[in-house]
Amino acid sequence: MTCCEVIVEIAHENVGHVFTYRVPDGLSLLPGTRVLAPFGSRTVEGYVLRLKDGPGDVPPEKLRTILRALDSYPAILPALMDLAAWLCEKAHCLPVEALRLMLPAQMRGERVRVKTAQWAHLTAQGEALEQALAAARRAPRRAEILRRLAQGDQPAAQMRALGAGALQTLCRQGVVTLYARETLRRPAASGFQAAPEAPLTDDQCRVLEEILPAMARGEGRFLLSGVTGSGKTEVYIRAVRAALADGKGAIVLVPEIALTPQMVGWFRSRFGQDAAVLHSRLSAGERYDEWRRIRRGDARVVVGARSAVFAPVERLGIIIVDEEHEQTYLNDHHPRYDAREVAQRRCEQEHATLLLASATPSLKSFSRTMPHLRSSLGPLTLLEMPRRVLGRPMPRVEIVDMRQELARGNRTVFSRALDQALRECLARGEQAMLFINRRGYSTFVSCRACGQAVKCPHCDISLTYHRAEDMLRCHYCGHEQPPPRACPACGSPSIKYFGAGTQKVEEALRQRFAGVPSVRMDVDTTQGKDAHAKLLDTFRRGEARVLIGTQMIAKGLDFPHVTLVGVVAADTTLNLPDYRSPERAFSLIVQVAGRAGRADTPGRVIVQTYDPDHYAVRAAARQDYRAFFETEFDRRRRGLYPPFTRLARLLVESADAGAAQRTAEALAEALGAFVSGDPALSRQVVQMRAMEAPVKRLRGRARWQVFIKLYARGPTPAILEKMDELAAREWRGAAVCLEVDPANMA
Repeated sequence: MTCCEVIVEIAHENVGHVFTYRVPDGLSLLPGTRVLAPFGSRTVEGYVLRLKDGPGDVPPEKLRTILRALDSYPAILPALMDLAAWLCEKAHCLPVEALRLMLPAQMRGERVRVKTAQWAHLTAQGEALEQALAAARRAPRRAEILRRLAQGDQPAAQMRALGAGALQTLCRQGVVTLYARETLRRPAASGFQAAPEAPLTDDQCRVLEEILPAMARGEGRFLLSGVTGSGKTEVYIRAVRAALADGKGAIVLVPEIALTPQMVGWFRSRFGQDAAVLHSRLSAGERYDEWRRIRRGDARVVVGARSAVFAPVERLGIIIVDEEHEQTYLNDHHPRYDAREVAQRRCEQEHATLLLASATPSLKSFSRTMPHLRSSLGPLTLLEMPRRVLGRPMPRVEIVDMRQELARGNRTVFSRALDQALRECLARGEQAMLFINRRGYSTFVSCRACGQAVKCPHCDISLTYHRAEDMLRCHYCGHEQPPPRACPACGSPSIKYFGAGTQKVEEALRQRFAGVPSVRMDVDTTQGKDAHAKLLDTFRRGEARVLIGTQMIAKGLDFPHVTLVGVVAADTTLNLPDYRSPERAFSLIVQVAGRAGRADTPGRVIVQTYDPDHYAVRAAARQDYRAFFETEFDRRRRGLYPPFTRLARLLVESADAGAAQRTAEALAEALGAFVSGDPALSRQVVQMRAMEAPVKRLRGRARWQVFIKLYARGPTPAILEKMDELAAREWRGAAVCLEVDPANMA
């Protein structure tokens, strides 16, 4: 009797173990195949984990039988089954939750099916075709259809366009037949094309001389630190080409969906149909069809955002993580994972090469290149590209002290230096980019009489004013309300709008530079399908002279006519309540500065700030990564922040604030008792306490946390396992989740 172990698709009911089923005669199954199976009184989907000769410990009379396979092939590759098992332990999740990451959501419940279209086929051949052509001499439409079909099958819609009646006549005569044929839904092509291949620079050659031999050996963990404009993308393309030549595949991860159209355009222009794309903005049908092209081996190069790390690429040769410093590689929803760590694990399992790359590497990654510093993730080999291609100079960066602008009576968005630079840039027919990491018009609205800010009724967050809609909006839960005419707290009419966002910058640009076309890119303008690609194409074609945007425009983009970049408010990121704020501010300034002067005309960057002497701003202006790293690394060592420690928290949410507090205190007491019972664990803890979360209320639920800081070395896993066990318990009136090294401490 052939049996199989199945993980059923009901994770929401906390069913985490494996069930044994009988395999019916005539049904061939392999591990990773999706199946339909009876479960209780219903039918559920599941994943075959393994096959076995008998039922094992299960009494034969209790065995139930698989109903059918949902696909004719294993949907999940063996390597991805192993990766899911590792992720269960790493992310503290159920097996089915990990397996879901390996498949597009559209495959569950068979919500998307194969799309077909009618095609026309010429059945008449030889003498029969000659007779058909002779009969059609006085029917030009029939004759044209026959001539077209003689060259090969054609879409029936195109043949009907030549003459629906003529096609119908040919079908009735038996000369032509119609049949259904699969039609792949492909993502729209962008206008971006890779530059013609040029001789490699010395830096590119030196880097590839390290990467390619490692790929041939099926090994290598690299960090490529290359300044903006140094030609990192060409290195990616050459490495991917080497993988394909060796019969292997490649995955290229990008941090923002906004970058995907450009990267896809570059890779499609070099690799044609071998390049596929995966990201969340694809339609359900496009994502399903692109996944199937990859799974069938029709596309061996995958470009995509974070989830593309699970793409079903067989014989994987290399995974490239572009802009590896970005926090978007952290999935902050359950199951939580870091795509960079997943990429490394997958490369280890499949004997592939890992290439992390950035102009501003994360401190965590750069510290792994230092032999004297040990990391649980292992070392990385540092590769550097310190020069731009063709010897182009780095952009000249100027810091403007906005305190002095205020003292001189300038209360506008633009400093005098940025205003003048924009006028000169536009007068020369060049393009500019204006960066501010806040969307909306004003960042908050408050009362000048009592100082009360208008907050979301469901979240402990100030509402942002969006002038185009004349609405206040919460960027966390989506709540909207009209702006008040009087203060809700004291009734004073002294309501004032503070701060600036992308909408305010856009309005200021239109007022000062009337008639200059601009494009704004933020979450509000990129909701529609292919919105990112359309906006970027508009700017690329020169139909807009100025691009205004949030961090989605700060990295990776390559526009040869951009010579000026303005960082409107560097302090927006610098002053966030997070130990990583200096690192994020430095990276954003350097990255957005790198958009200027990428062709023959030198670039200029103006950074507006109220804190011009901050070490992150100064280092970014010099574009000196090592100077910033040394200062920030020393600050974290003294303050005991990662990578010297690990941060974790048990986040408690409840509709009742009292229940949230009581649960957090009970969790802290239980965890404290566990830690204090072992001196080795006690020595591991730097700090631990129960407290309100920084955002005290979110989406109508009160939030508390048990925060813990642990030394990076030592028995840290034991404490994290205990926290996971506590989170899994039933807590009356509250939900608890474990977050390890969270991307967002709010």
